[in-house]
Amino acid sequence: MASKTVLVLGGGIGGIVAARRLRSKLSSEHRVVLVDRSANYAFAPSFPWLVMGWRSPQQISRPLASLRKRGIEVITGEVARIDLASRVVAVDSKEVPYDHLVVSLGAELAPAAVPGLPEAAHTFYDLQGAESLRKVLEGFGSGSVAIVIAKLPFTCPAAPYEGAFLLDYLFRKKGTRSKIDIQVFTPETLPMPVAGPVIGGALKGMLVGRAIGFNPNAVLSSVDAGERKMVFEDGRTAQFDLLIAVPPHESPRVVRESGLAAESGWVPVDSRTLATQHEGVYAVGDVTAVKLPSGLMLPKAGVFAHGQAEVVAENIAAEIGGGRGGRQFDGDGSCFIETGYGKAAYGSGRFYAEPTPAVKLHEPGRRWHWGRRLFEWSWLRRWF
Repeated sequence: MASKTVLVLGGGIGGIVAARRLRSKLSSEHRVVLVDRSANYAFAPSFPWLVMGWRSPQQISRPLASLRKRGIEVITGEVARIDLASRVVAVDSKEVPYDHLVVSLGAELAPAAVPGLPEAAHTFYDLQGAESLRKVLEGFGSGSVAIVIAKLPFTCPAAPYEGAFLLDYLFRKKGTRSKIDIQVFTPETLPMPVAGPVIGGALKGMLVGRAIGFNPNAVLSSVDAGERKMVFEDGRTAQFDLLIAVPPHESPRVVRESGLAAESGWVPVDSRTLATQHEGVYAVGDVTAVKLPSGLMLPKAGVFAHGQAEVVAENIAAEIGGGRGGRQFDGDGSCFIETGYGKAAYGSGRFYAEPTPAVKLHEPGRRWHWGRRLFEWSWLRRWF
């Protein structure tokens, strides 16, 4: 059997799982190559804990080079071009040919898409931003805090609400909560709308119960850093002393220029196999666009990237082995929502259910907080 090369673009959750699974299923004559611009992986679900000071960057980061001991070739470099016709990917100035391609390049933060946002806002949606916000919060004792979701779609739909709960907890522990107003602004009608109105209503009720303002249908237009003012498309304005943003998300430029992306910028794939329209090319995770039976889109979240990567790896390995991969992604997913006080809520369900996703939210409890801690520990230990 001729040697095959499977090229995995992106060292996030989807890319790591795909590469590890492929390596475990393919014989040593075949190459598994992982490419990422960063030398290190950071566990994004723990960014809110980093903001709280419960984790350090070192505790939630791992060097991608450590995957080499698993038999995976790791290339640190920028994906400059994806040539689908020639089946070649340019990484910096080097061309890497492939037989099978897995695109897991994720979504990139684009704060500059909203005028004034980069100058005015902090974020916990990347490692550096989370660490910077932690330092800012150490000296924040009074005023208005605005958490704004700048644009849809964005990754990890529960994270902004988790951030609001944790800030409320932090300020109460410091004894400053009575001096601080917390408001959430979002283009959504309810939190996590894909999960349905019952879940959204429950989360809204949890916010109100913690005296956190919820402002729906708020599409951010611009920010005046000097005046500390947000302006929304419907003419509303809101003042802030501290602005925490979920910046606009966009697919990487190289994906949009490759011919993989639709007009939306995201990559359309088969909802079950994650195959693109190009033979031997798959896409998983946040870079994809998966339409649900309800007509809404599958949320961008690590749990889905993980499940999709498992399916793609198994099917590619089966094909290389001379068989036909028959595994399908089921659309099941779950997430923890940390609420402080040693508790977390837990949501899970079947997002491919018809006519609408079947999702259940478990009330905050200590078991879910410990479940989240175990998840963090086990994921980093298992995949590295």
